[in-house]
Amino acid sequence: MAAASRYGVSLKQLRELMEHRGREGVDRVSEYGGVHEIARKLNTSEQTGLSGEHSDLEHRRDYFGSNTIPPKPPKTFLALVWEALQDVTLIILQVAAAVSLALSFYKPPKTEEEVVDEGENHADWIEGVAILLAVVIVVLVTAFNDWSKEKQFRGLQDRIEGEQTFSVIRNSNTVQIQVGEIVVGDIILVKYGDLLPADGLVIQSNDLKVDESSLTGESDQVKKGVSVDPMVLSGTHIMEGSGKVLVTAVGVNSQAGIIFTLLGAAADEVEEEEKKQKKLEKKNKGRDTNQNKSSQLDNLSASPNLEEGVGNSHPSHALPNSTPGGGEAAEAGPPEVEGEKSVLQAKLTNLAIQIGYGGMGVSLITVLILSIRFSIDEFFTKGSSWELYYINFYVKFVIIGVTVLVVAVPEGLPLAVTLSLAYSVKKMMADNNLVRHLDACETMGNATTICSDKTGTLTTNRMTVVQAYICNHHYKPDRNSLPKIRDLPSHVGVLITQGIAVNSSYSSDVQQNTSGLPTQIGNKTECSLLGFVIDLGVDYRQLRREMPDTKFKKVYTFNSARKSMSTIIPLASGGFRVYTKGASEIIMKKCSFLIGDNGKVESFTAAHQDRLVQNVIEPMAKDGLRTISIAYRDFVPGKAEKNQVHYDPGTEPNFETMGEDNVIANMTCVCVVGIEDPVREEVPAAIRKCQRAGITVRMVTGDNINTARAIATKCGIIKPGDNFLVLEGKEFNKRIRDAHTNEVRQDLLDKIWPRLRVLARSQPIDKYTLVKGIIDSNMSSAREVVAVTGDGTNDAPALKKADVGFAMGIAGTDVAKEASDIILTDDNFTSIVKAVMWGRNVYDSIAKFLQFQLTVNVVAVVVAFVGACAIQDSPLKAVQMLWVNLIMDTLASLALSTELPTPELLLRKPYGRTSPLISATMAKNILGQAIYQLVVVFGIMFFGELIFDIDSGRGADLRAPPSEHFTMIFNAFVMMTLFNEINARKIHGQRNVFKGVFTNPIYYVIWFVTFIAQIIIIQFGGQAFSTSKLNLEQWIWCIFFGVGTLVWQQVITSIPVGSLGKSMELGSTPPDMSSPCVAEDNANSSYNTHPVVGRSGQILWIRGLTRLQTQIRVVNAFRHGVDTQQIQQATSNPNIQRVLQKQASLNKRLSAASALSDPDHHNSHMVHQLTTKSHTETAV
Repeated sequence: MAAASRYGVSLKQLRELMEHRGREGVDRVSEYGGVHEIARKLNTSEQTGLSGEHSDLEHRRDYFGSNTIPPKPPKTFLALVWEALQDVTLIILQVAAAVSLALSFYKPPKTEEEVVDEGENHADWIEGVAILLAVVIVVLVTAFNDWSKEKQFRGLQDRIEGEQTFSVIRNSNTVQIQVGEIVVGDIILVKYGDLLPADGLVIQSNDLKVDESSLTGESDQVKKGVSVDPMVLSGTHIMEGSGKVLVTAVGVNSQAGIIFTLLGAAADEVEEEEKKQKKLEKKNKGRDTNQNKSSQLDNLSASPNLEEGVGNSHPSHALPNSTPGGGEAAEAGPPEVEGEKSVLQAKLTNLAIQIGYGGMGVSLITVLILSIRFSIDEFFTKGSSWELYYINFYVKFVIIGVTVLVVAVPEGLPLAVTLSLAYSVKKMMADNNLVRHLDACETMGNATTICSDKTGTLTTNRMTVVQAYICNHHYKPDRNSLPKIRDLPSHVGVLITQGIAVNSSYSSDVQQNTSGLPTQIGNKTECSLLGFVIDLGVDYRQLRREMPDTKFKKVYTFNSARKSMSTIIPLASGGFRVYTKGASEIIMKKCSFLIGDNGKVESFTAAHQDRLVQNVIEPMAKDGLRTISIAYRDFVPGKAEKNQVHYDPGTEPNFETMGEDNVIANMTCVCVVGIEDPVREEVPAAIRKCQRAGITVRMVTGDNINTARAIATKCGIIKPGDNFLVLEGKEFNKRIRDAHTNEVRQDLLDKIWPRLRVLARSQPIDKYTLVKGIIDSNMSSAREVVAVTGDGTNDAPALKKADVGFAMGIAGTDVAKEASDIILTDDNFTSIVKAVMWGRNVYDSIAKFLQFQLTVNVVAVVVAFVGACAIQDSPLKAVQMLWVNLIMDTLASLALSTELPTPELLLRKPYGRTSPLISATMAKNILGQAIYQLVVVFGIMFFGELIFDIDSGRGADLRAPPSEHFTMIFNAFVMMTLFNEINARKIHGQRNVFKGVFTNPIYYVIWFVTFIAQIIIIQFGGQAFSTSKLNLEQWIWCIFFGVGTLVWQQVITSIPVGSLGKSMELGSTPPDMSSPCVAEDNANSSYNTHPVVGRSGQILWIRGLTRLQTQIRVVNAFRHGVDTQQIQQATSNPNIQRVLQKQASLNKRLSAASALSDPDHHNSHMVHQLTTKSHTETAV
């Protein structure tokens, strides 16, 4: 009660107030005495804001809540362990090991008369325990990796949220604070492009229009104002205008927060319903199998509609720290259907299918051959009768077969991909790339086209007025030539200084520093103009104090369509003045008068305009300057001059009904200024690197065509004599659109885009059209991979359409950042080039690991298979192969995935979408090394006892102790694998495999640790690892065979690739899987029905190989919140509308959740989508 008495309005009253809209909202606000009275009751001031005192802010958080939505708690380590245990391959291995362990204790006699000596083979249990321990280690390592990735990406999310700031008024000062620090009672300043962080009431509106489609589903922009519709809601976008807002609800009490809370509850209910459904299905499994199958087919037939209307949406946080339904809901439904996988994911999926078929086939054949040969020898040749004892042999054969499968399936590959991406993302943050979607990192490595903005990306975004045209006098060539206020007629000085100071966002500011350049805050173009006012010798802040924004009659804020800003202010003498500033050629067309010599008003004829363009504007533009014109128009009640408009003193002009085109017309041009935005010093070199790397850089800008051409020339995008196109937006549209229908035609666009390098005076839709046209084009053999930069709200469609969207971290709006894949924290083009390097490095890291992994797989599978056929045993035991494949490959994936990028990566062309993942050179290396290793292993297997003078291990009894013979095979194989890891660092045929080996400490530390671990295993592993101690001479031989791989690699490198042809390349074409969900559901269905028959083989390797998806899903669950567009999709669903709008009873929500719970149902993606929608989620 004490807290309630401190404020004149309660939390409940504010929550209820914000549920109203439009006229009804105005009436409800009036009941409380209006917005100003509510502000007073909240102990805040519209002018000075909150005091900012810590105690006051904390009290408001305690009573009204904080502006955060508590995330769902992360999965426990045990839950991650349980998930890792679900791997089918590991389950089979555990069962086989458990059976082996049980049989080791229960030893049935071979015959009824024969009794096995209890003291014999006392260590039989060790192999089964060792396999189980190896599985435990693998599971713990996997769970720990998942846990560490969750922790890492939570930290990444915290950083992203920590960088989300908003302008608020506190203690009379405008300050930027973190979104999570906003409290009820704060006065926030909103402007075009902002994503609203809290609910509030509009105190002041300058043509404020909001896109509320994220909450209402209605795409129309809603006009906001004190007397129109004062309610603004968190998660909605400011599409036009600016204003002040009184915060009335934050966090879980805001309208978006209420939705998040309900959706979180809905997700929990879905999980509960799913658990019940699964139990019910188990009971009805035998009874309703056919019925279930038919209903599944019906549901699956509807599944292609999942993505209808969704588009290429990206997840983001509408509110800070909001991850409702995060982890658990992420696993609730089937994997998301994506329109198109990333390049690497598609190739890995295809390669996984090829490896899976091969591995499964070899595994089954191995078990069959071992079983059949043993059965023939034992029961037909020897004539033995069946005894329970023989089960031991068959269990051993199954263990060998499963182990072959374990080796064939590259378990380390998903880990290598995840580690490489996570490592790259972390390092890219230091290179000013904040990666929001993991796959964007590797996709950038395949980019063939970059469509870049000019301002701030190619240029410094440090704008300065260096030339001016005032009163028919051109002040040039540099800033030192500019006039002072005393050099100008007094009224002209007032028009220029007031026209700039007042007709710009009051959040734009220039702060003088004692040392160095002034700090520019806000819009850089406006800051340059404010700097010009300072250079004239006038204090623009004083002008703003004399004309506070509360006095403004109307504001037409800048947007990409207008390319201008206009403000209507009252005149002290009576009447109104309209100030306009914007792109010169656009303002010129709206001017009928010009201030000429000595400040006299002259008629501005078409001929005069042409002369001004030719003599002033074009020369400025050719110098690379952005030209801005300032104009005005007066509406007066008294006698009007020729450039003024008279109105009846009894009735003020209604600017709303007049319309913008009539208000901003017959203006008087005051001056034209030339703004310099220098090209970044490092950009020309960066663009040369891109061109050398096979990447075409195109500049898309809203600037004058001459300015754009001059900047493009300075950057090196175009060169004199090049046959490239520089077009304006209008000309571009004219060339690509059908003359009759005005629709964009791909064939016309294909004639333009290959030669197009600069698109000037472009609208955001032009950028989108260009990006879409390049992506959809079939002109090149492989589809172009397009990266786009953008900073404005209207750039969002192009950013989403592009393969990789870069948003500007400094100049970018919240909407642009939300639509992007990567945020450039320094707005610098060179950071894009670094992203290309990292992307190519990820691709190469995976290729390196594949080259290493597949060599191990080929050798181990062939050795196990030939051993089974030739000696009815595998020379490499189950535990040994688990060490080689799961443990050592985990270490190898870490070692090979953490190599730093080198400049050499930019000396080759992009791989492209159809180029093979395993190139001919890599295939040559894999096969060449495999042949060498197989010769050595088989040489030792069949002739080892003769060469090394040791006892033969072939034909040993089932329970015979480990032999030196087979230990040497194992040790020589590991040594060759270990030294081949050095060869695997080079995949393009380089001879010097040691180059840069000591630049990556992770690599060489892991290499030496693995070497030492192998020594320990051989000398002390004993029965557990089926090894026998080796002497020094045997160790020297094994290391000699290992070093031989380095020498042999030089021989392989000498073989020309051309002689092998392209038949050896693998992973070039993505698999044709139109409905990944169907494949996954079918797989699961098959597995649940019968684990051995039907498609069980496909399930076995698919489940093993899709650990990449599982790991990335874990990352997604903790990296993403709820995208506003996804809320829109959710709220457009009638079931959820019932939950959100009517806030129905728990039974109704359970009913809605039940409809969602069936993973095959066409609506099942809704809650799942709200938590896991991502580029990186891919289903096999």
